[in-house]
Amino acid sequence: GGDDVLLSSTGKDATDDFEDVGHSESAREMMEQYYVGEIDPTTIPKKVKYTPPKQPHYNQDKTSEFIIKLLQFLVPLAILGLAVGIRIYTKSGQASFFS
Repeated sequence: GGDDVLLSSTGKDATDDFEDVGHSESAREMMEQYYVGEIDPTTIPKKVKYTPPKQPHYNQDKTSEFIIKLLQFLVPLAILGLAVGIRIYTKSGQASFFS
């Protein structure tokens, strides 16, 4: 029992929840004191079937745009790495060549 049962029964008929707990006679007398009334079934909103939002169509062109942007970043980086590698290789080759 407790507030967790009350909160889980909010907005619906809690008769089954009340009966499942197995309340004492004094609890049943208290229920008469706090009884609010019956729920009018016509006021309960009907359940609406969930329809997920439509996903945008996969655009093949965006993939090629991504590859182009990736290459625009990687190609200069590769050229820079190659230039640094050649520079290091030629310096180490000259130092040992002239020594």
